[in-house]
Amino acid sequence: MQSPEPNPPAQSSRQVMSNCPQCSASLAVLRIIPGKAGAEYWTMRCTKCGGIHLDIVKADSPAASVQESSDVFA
Repeated sequence: MQSPEPNPPAQSSRQVMSNCPQCSASLAVLRIIPGKAGAEYWTMRCTKCGGIHLDIVKADSPAASVQESSDVFA
């Protein structure tokens, strides 16, 4: 059985989606996974509708922004 992480993910200065594109409610970060070339994969769940959203964030530039977004509905 895997225990939950003791500390929440560190806050990033990178621009990531903060509101659900379907219902505009807040998004809660579920996981941040390091990717190729310094990118990060942010998985988030909507606090209202439960939708899962993935942001791919480019990490190389100081003002990095969301490179790609996708939505997954269960």
